[in-house]
Amino acid sequence: MISSASFVALRHRNFRLIWVGLFLSFTGSMMQNAALLWHVSLLVPPERKGLALGLVGLVKVAPIMTFSLISGVVADAWDRRKVMLVTQLAATAVAVALAVLTLRGLTAVWPIYALAALGAAVGAFDLPARQALLPSLVPRDHLPNAISLNTIMFQTAAVVGPSLGGIVIATGGVAWVYLANAISFSAVVAALLLMRNPPERQPADTGARGEDVSFRAALEGLRFVFRSPLIRSTMLLDFFATFFSSATALLPIFAQDVLRVGARGYGWLYAAPAAGAVVTSAVMVPMTERIQRRGPTLLWAVFGYGIATVIFGVSRSFWLTFFCLAMTGATDTVSTIIRNIVRNLETPDRLRGRMTGVNMFFFMGGPQLGELEAGAVANWLGAPFSVISGGIGCLVCTTWVAVATPALRHYRRETSDATAAVP
Repeated sequence: MISSASFVALRHRNFRLIWVGLFLSFTGSMMQNAALLWHVSLLVPPERKGLALGLVGLVKVAPIMTFSLISGVVADAWDRRKVMLVTQLAATAVAVALAVLTLRGLTAVWPIYALAALGAAVGAFDLPARQALLPSLVPRDHLPNAISLNTIMFQTAAVVGPSLGGIVIATGGVAWVYLANAISFSAVVAALLLMRNPPERQPADTGARGEDVSFRAALEGLRFVFRSPLIRSTMLLDFFATFFSSATALLPIFAQDVLRVGARGYGWLYAAPAAGAVVTSAVMVPMTERIQRRGPTLLWAVFGYGIATVIFGVSRSFWLTFFCLAMTGATDTVSTIIRNIVRNLETPDRLRGRMTGVNMFFFMGGPQLGELEAGAVANWLGAPFSVISGGIGCLVCTTWVAVATPALRHYRRETSDATAAVP
């Protein structure tokens, strides 16, 4: 039974506002992510479909790699709330541009790639500011609960978004998905404007004044991450799992050519990982603070992610495929919650934006590069082989990280809480 203590972070007004706003915005973004892949699959010849879908990941990862370090510095040096206001408005403009071009009869794929890259650049600045802002909206002892609630909020949006996206694509077309996403960003803008006494960046907190957005500050964040074996190993796990097991880009192929379930079936398959994640998140919310062996739990979760991916690649049944995708979401949720707890508890507030910026190389670069790798392998050897080999690669790399990082294997709740760096 879930008690009121499971939602303790929502008692804080500012956190509650941004939590609801982000849910609406993420729902729209998940609709758009699914629509982008479907749109690309419709605009290219069948023989180029796998590679074309993989290129969506490439055009997204390039701006992430380019801006991740500087965006982390910006999040630590400037007012995080104001940075988010700018990024939300910029993301709205990208979605509107996609909708307008599509309604005017877009037939070339390159404008979609260009706008996807621009959206990724905006996201590269939004994410560090958002993740660094959220812990300052709740007291330190409510932070694990806030992280769990954010996870279930995100995963619920990831279920609702693609499912709605599949319905909208089938009934009205992808342009209406883009328009819905543009409208959804207004929820976050409203939440940010309605905050009372929002946290402000102070020189004492940042370690640098607002104008100190420099290479030196970026190096400080890099040194912090790579000198911390716990944070470094969680980032490596994230990268390897998502690089080798990033099969989302291939779902249009499975829906159209392998399972033959059409746009509606595609929407459900796209939402399946999040469906498993929502159920797991609901279980994790009251359990998060009671998990003692956090390191082993994290490793087993990523290992389970790889196994589910292998079975997904073998499956030719819609419901078995749906179940395997749901299990990838379930195991990834356990992994995500524990990784975020580790990083937030082990990182001082003044470095939190830069830590998130470095982390973008891993948790956003991994899946985007993985989509390119999966698309290229699928183009040459078939989508099932691409998924199966990726799952095996995930298992091998998880074993290597576990063997190479004893601190992670022995990481426990009492150790992390006793040494927590959150002010």
